[in-house]
Amino acid sequence: MSKETFDSRRFNNSDNKPFEEVLEAGLSRRSILKGGLGISAMTAFGAFGLAGHSAPAAAASLASSAKSSAQLAFESVKGSLTDSVVVPKGYVAQVLVPWGTPLNTQGNAWREDGKNTGDDQANALGMHHDGMHFFPLDGNNNDGLLVINHEYIDQKALHPNGPTYQDGARTSIDEVRKEINAHGVSVVRVKLDGNQWVMVDNDPLNRRYTGATAMDLSGPVAHTELVKTKYSPDGSQARGTLNNCGNGYTPWGTYLTCEENWPGYFVNKGKSTTAQERIGIATDKTRYGWDTLAGSAEERLDEFARFDVTPNGKSAKDDYRNEAHGHGYIVEIDPYTANSRAKKRTALGCFRHEGCTFGKVTEGQPVVFYSGHDSRFEYLYKFVSDAKWDPKDAKPENRLVAGDKYMDKGTLYVARFNEDGTGSWLPLTLDSMAAKGGKLSDTFNSQAELIVNTAGAADLVGATPMDRPEWCAVDPMTGTAYLTLTNNTKRKEANSANPRINNKFGHVIRWDEGKTADAFQWDIFVFGSPAVSDPKVNRSGLNDINQFASPDGLAFDGRGILWIQTDNGADEVTQYTNDQMLAVVPSQLTDDNGDHAVISAENQNQLKRFFVGPNGCEVTGFTISPDYKSLFVNIQHPANWPMSDDATAETKGKVRPRAATVVIRREDGGEIAV
Repeated sequence: MSKETFDSRRFNNSDNKPFEEVLEAGLSRRSILKGGLGISAMTAFGAFGLAGHSAPAAAASLASSAKSSAQLAFESVKGSLTDSVVVPKGYVAQVLVPWGTPLNTQGNAWREDGKNTGDDQANALGMHHDGMHFFPLDGNNNDGLLVINHEYIDQKALHPNGPTYQDGARTSIDEVRKEINAHGVSVVRVKLDGNQWVMVDNDPLNRRYTGATAMDLSGPVAHTELVKTKYSPDGSQARGTLNNCGNGYTPWGTYLTCEENWPGYFVNKGKSTTAQERIGIATDKTRYGWDTLAGSAEERLDEFARFDVTPNGKSAKDDYRNEAHGHGYIVEIDPYTANSRAKKRTALGCFRHEGCTFGKVTEGQPVVFYSGHDSRFEYLYKFVSDAKWDPKDAKPENRLVAGDKYMDKGTLYVARFNEDGTGSWLPLTLDSMAAKGGKLSDTFNSQAELIVNTAGAADLVGATPMDRPEWCAVDPMTGTAYLTLTNNTKRKEANSANPRINNKFGHVIRWDEGKTADAFQWDIFVFGSPAVSDPKVNRSGLNDINQFASPDGLAFDGRGILWIQTDNGADEVTQYTNDQMLAVVPSQLTDDNGDHAVISAENQNQLKRFFVGPNGCEVTGFTISPDYKSLFVNIQHPANWPMSDDATAETKGKVRPRAATVVIRREDGGEIAV
């Protein structure tokens, strides 16, 4: 999630034990637990005298079951503070499909003066690229579909002179339509031509899913009273997808886009519901003021009125009181089928989703998905399908029907982290016990009602509040899952696990599933930090080749290389470098007992900086071609980038910034990073 969009208000008012207290208690009990957090964590905590304790039994499954053969062969790049991208020696980078690039002949070419219309934007790449995935066509490494999220908008860059208002209300219909169309997802065909990737103009598969595109609802919430609106009286549809940040994909070949900071797009000026209060629906005004054009003579199908969810009719079928209930989900898209409708998979929960990653897939076992709720003091979730995996579904006749099978029925869990390095997955069902007694059925009348207030249900069962849980990635070698915890500057008291007053720098946590669906074991893989000598700050021994803060994007490639991207807001690191992407091979980091090791002063040179973005940007989104020879990464909200090759000293300071995908290749055509 971009720091540009973060709302620091805390909506979690539960008194559940926060993660830093779990860590503190784990350390204070280390003599009883014979190692506290396990042998992996002991390396991280070695500066505090933990080295030498034996690991508890709970950590035994954190042993390496397989090891990647990948060896990082590039030289770590230095930090950079320029309006350009930096890649290692022997690599080249090119800009591909920037915001506003037309996908078909219905849209005009992007204009430097910002005067493209709303219709132009509906047929062009959206703004602020984020999560993405490459889907090869017919198994071709060099010809495929890039599916790209668009998180939010920069109104100043989107319009010639920013948005127009009068007395607090928007005045231009086309401006607002342009903003809505700049949100969502782009599907674009790209192919390698020589040594350059190009977009395939007007390909039948090129298309947009915007903030206004009709989408189907599926799972427990679909067709219920909770999602019936004037637009969809039967509760079968929702309009648009908004604030698409992290992403995922499925074993059956579909794309998953995640609706993150969507609550601020809606407003309830009356009495908010419990679910609306918990998730943070606005009560005074919407983020971009789209609702202020409601009632305009040019409005079509209440396209603006729907963002005001204040009840004003006799029933839900007469207004948009339930419109927000159609958002906050994992949205599935079949990239290979032109004109296919997207489906919102409500069984995976309604919250501020940041990414959706499946675990290791095994024949005859359920399919598991992980997703973080990206806000301070929020939770980590997993979904376990009722259906058992059938390898035939890897190439189904209908991909979205496969999604129906594995994503509409199952159990949603939320994580509780225990002090001894174990964890519990707490089911979110009506029969689940609340932490303070009773069942969730005492609070919720149906599973649909529970899903609409997923975070509230998680409060009740006693989940562990985390430091902005963002992207998750699963090691293809070991099955170990990793999660970025970006930061939490609201922590006011230091403790032995977090000696910094505020968690400005974030960390990456990981876990292995237990023998049952409700158990796991965890440790901390790496702490973000500037390259300082103080071990109370620099807990992982980072230096100039890899210092980072605010880990955000996270992905494994098929070789077992973990890629960590940053959305840094810590001055201690931003004064050295812009946002970046680092690489490491976790399965190769083991101790003398063969257990997983964490990043430490002894092995931290295995974590290397591979890429640095231009000034003002967030480095986000990751995908790689099947042959590992082309790496795609997104640059979001740059300050003054990209510039044309013929830019002069005078024009370089006046670029209208454009988010874009950067493609990185080796000069010799070999595999990336090795």
